[in-house]
Amino acid sequence: MFNSYVFNNGLTFLSIPKKDSFSTTILILVKTGSFYENKGNNGISHFLEHLAFKGTEKRKTPLEISSEFDSLGAKYNAFTSYEFTGFWVKVQNEHISQALDLIADIYLNPIFNPKEIEKEKGVIIGELNMYNDFPDYKVQDMFSSLLYGDQPAGWKIVGTKENIQKFKAEDFIKYRSKHYLSSQTILAVAGETKSLNWQKEINYYFGSFKKGKKTIQPAVKKYKSSPLALEYKETDQTHLVLGAKTCSRFSLYRYPLNVLSTILGGMMSSRLFQQIREKLGAGYYIHSYNDFFKDHGYFSISAGINNSKVEKSILVILKEIEKIKKYNIPLKELKKAKDHIIGGLYLSLESSDQWASFYGLQKVKGERVKTPSEIAEKIKNVSSSQIREAANKFFKKENFHLALIGPFKDKEKFIKLLGR
Repeated sequence: MFNSYVFNNGLTFLSIPKKDSFSTTILILVKTGSFYENKGNNGISHFLEHLAFKGTEKRKTPLEISSEFDSLGAKYNAFTSYEFTGFWVKVQNEHISQALDLIADIYLNPIFNPKEIEKEKGVIIGELNMYNDFPDYKVQDMFSSLLYGDQPAGWKIVGTKENIQKFKAEDFIKYRSKHYLSSQTILAVAGETKSLNWQKEINYYFGSFKKGKKTIQPAVKKYKSSPLALEYKETDQTHLVLGAKTCSRFSLYRYPLNVLSTILGGMMSSRLFQQIREKLGAGYYIHSYNDFFKDHGYFSISAGINNSKVEKSILVILKEIEKIKKYNIPLKELKKAKDHIIGGLYLSLESSDQWASFYGLQKVKGERVKTPSEIAEKIKNVSSSQIREAANKFFKKENFHLALIGPFKDKEKFIKLLGR
């Protein structure tokens, strides 16, 4: 279970006690990410996350910060997504107080040293180049752009080289002052939660933290896109993503789509894994998944396919989707998928960092925070008819999109495969 408390300045605190835990994780989440950006500052949320580790008023250099984390034997990192940014540290219980002091400092007091900013530009451009060098990563970006076009949902989280090169200290200060607010912040602590007076500690570190006015996440605009994005590249295998827009995370279709995804490509005994890898021998990886956001979402299937078997594989994938639409899932297969999801849920909650993320991410996404047993119950209640209803609602021929990277130039051939 968890306890939630909102301080006077709007900061939300989640206490997640974990009995007999050897570690405690402190996770700070702020409601801003690339969905909050515009064309001119795309990438600034991610860059700002990097700069938190480059010096504070108290700890002037990156080495001071990393050395202090390391001296605690800590695991620590940060991440940026479309809708939020997170900073976390995981330590032995005896180091909780020092860990809080340190992570609060990097979150609240970055100094934006111009020299560090210039150096970090090279690091982030290197990160961008790394993603572009891996077709299985790049094709995901192509798919997002295909679905949403020239708006935040279709842009890279890391941004563009042009933006990265031009950012200056004042850009980060301005963006941070607008988004890094106490009313936008969730502090989740999982593990040994009784060793500190958390209300006192949080008031000490965050009491003067600016509340500000919440920034509303901009809505995703409707976009009529092309069915295909194709990049010619001499590769040993073709990397592809095939999928369709679906619904937000608040939709009643969310859990049926989760079970559907597991049946199609979420486990080694799933239909697509068996058809594409085991029977056709067409490639090493194939999996399906859902991404749900505040006001939109999509379902997609990713695969690395032997170049000579790409067309055949796409037809097999579409055929399996049609089967989901036409026929009820056999009870044995339905139960297996549900057991797989529920088992994976509980296995993913074996350490303090996983508990902090489980509850903290639900909160920062604006969901009603549910326990693992509540989510398990929702999965158990999914019926075969609900899965068919979701499939028929979203998986129409005119809704499918396909992104590919491989040694192909004939776009029309792939558009015809989609039945468009």
